[in-house]
Amino acid sequence: MKTIALQAQPAQDVHAQANDLAHNMRPGVLQLPALPPLSLYLHLPWCLRKCPYCDFNSHAAPPGELPQAAYVDALIADLEAALPLVWGRPVHSIFMGGGTPSLFAPQEIDRLLSAVRARLPLTPDCEISMEANPGTFERDRFRAFAQAGVTRLSIGVQSFNDAHLQALGRVHDGAQARAALEEAARSFATFNLDLMYALPGQSMAQLEADVHQALDFAPPHLSIYHLTIEPNTYFAKFPPALPEDDTAYAMLDRITELTGLAGLERYEVSAYARAGHRCLHNLNYWQFGDYLGLGAGAHSKLSFAHRVVRQSRLRDPRLYLQRAAQGRALAENQDVRRADLPFEYMLNALRLRDGFDLQAFRDRTGLPLSTIEKALAQAQAKGLVTRDAVHVRPTVKGFDFLSDLQGIFLDAA
Repeated sequence: MKTIALQAQPAQDVHAQANDLAHNMRPGVLQLPALPPLSLYLHLPWCLRKCPYCDFNSHAAPPGELPQAAYVDALIADLEAALPLVWGRPVHSIFMGGGTPSLFAPQEIDRLLSAVRARLPLTPDCEISMEANPGTFERDRFRAFAQAGVTRLSIGVQSFNDAHLQALGRVHDGAQARAALEEAARSFATFNLDLMYALPGQSMAQLEADVHQALDFAPPHLSIYHLTIEPNTYFAKFPPALPEDDTAYAMLDRITELTGLAGLERYEVSAYARAGHRCLHNLNYWQFGDYLGLGAGAHSKLSFAHRVVRQSRLRDPRLYLQRAAQGRALAENQDVRRADLPFEYMLNALRLRDGFDLQAFRDRTGLPLSTIEKALAQAQAKGLVTRDAVHVRPTVKGFDFLSDLQGIFLDAA
């Protein structure tokens, strides 16, 4: 899979130009007719223990050592510095990810969300999600997060099998996972349950037991991910024995069958939801919407009349804490090259079962359809997509061989 390499600006220019609206509004090669919906991502990078499969920017720390108030101050300062780029744009969703955001005290989450509301307009139905770990579960704490304004909890269960949880390095057990889900169902109108499959030593029967237990809680949304070995993780250095590929494919087929029988629709490669409970925040990512990412290591994608810009924040939490207060939290700021936009768009949109509208491609990239016509014809000839005059959808084959489908668009523009 191709990695999009973008030319970073010299360090002295990053902060001077990145938050300058006039600089970003200068003439360019794209023509975007309108701005897409805007989401806000807030990264809280600490967790109780780093999982051996995790390649996110997360850092282990005891709860008593978290600089909670200072970090929330830094996030607010970071938002202040970025306001010129998104001033007046309504925010459709907020997602607090990590790490384990639920390690933060509810009053600090309340202060953070209040600061956001004071600076940006939120839509009336703004979805506010927060990741939580069953190992940090406290009944009153979940209720307090809801009172602070969190509307959707995402609980990282991964498995209900204690042996598998231990192999994954999780800090909770199956009993804690079940208790957390029971409270989430009481405290939130919608919540997500994260599972993983193709775990070390996992059998089909064990996978089915995990899925049945998950479905017993009638989750409005279920995310199920194949365990993959990512570079620069403990598992990359000491890889566990995972099920064969054929077994993993069979597991996915069984997952889709069981979730379908329970009334959950597979609307994205790894996401299943009941009607009205799709994750709005992730949908905005997959539909190539905009998002402002704040926090250590957070990434942003922002659109302007003639360009699409990507930013990243400093990864080291200590350095981020120091620089954010000075309005200097950015590590990189660059325009997405015109030639890379078709692949970036397809990398997201083709993950959706419903695919995308051709007009949406034009609106979100500022490019004519002629830039992807050859690639679309090739994908259709291979049986990976279906299309009509207005819409493109991945076929069942395209969904099963998503990387091959996405790769067709590498050199589209």
